[in-house]
Amino acid sequence: MTIYFYKVWQPYGCFSNFSRHGIQIQGTYWPTVEHYYQAQKFVGSIDSVIIPMIHAAETPEDAAALGRCRTRQIRPDWEIVKTQVMRVAVLKKFLTHLEIKEILLSTGNETLVENSPNDYFWGCGAEKTGQNHLGKILMGVRAEIRQSRVFTVISGDNQLD
Repeated sequence: MTIYFYKVWQPYGCFSNFSRHGIQIQGTYWPTVEHYYQAQKFVGSIDSVIIPMIHAAETPEDAAALGRCRTRQIRPDWEIVKTQVMRVAVLKKFLTHLEIKEILLSTGNETLVENSPNDYFWGCGAEKTGQNHLGKILMGVRAEIRQSRVFTVISGDNQLD
C-alpha cells in the first residue's frame, strides 16, 4: 500500500515540510523545515538579506512565498545541493520530534508519496508521474533511523536515539 501525504491536517500531515515541527541547525532554530529550506536557497548569494525575513515569516506558506520570489537571485549551486539540504532538514525533524519519528517508523516499508498536484520534483504531481523526491527522502530517513536503532541495540549505545 502506498501512503500519500500532503496537507498538514490530513493523515500523515506531519510528513509535510509545512508541519509545525521546528528544527535547530547550526545554532539557529527554524519554525518548520520549509522555513529552513527556503532560506538555504540564498546562502552566499547577493540576495542573502532575505534570509532573516524567511526565518521570521509567520507561516510556512509565507516562507515559501518569499523563497520562491523570482526577482531574487538564489545561490548558484542550488540545483546541485537542494536535495541534500532537504535531507538534512527532514532527518533533523524526525530525530528531534519523537512522536512523529514513531509515526514515520510505523509506516513499515510502505512507499511514501507527497501527493502534491503541482510539484513534479518533490511530489508526484497531478498525473502521479512526478519524481517524489520528498517521499524518497522520507523513506531514506526512515531506513536510517531504523538502522541507528539496530546499531543502538547491538552496541548498547543510546546516543543515537
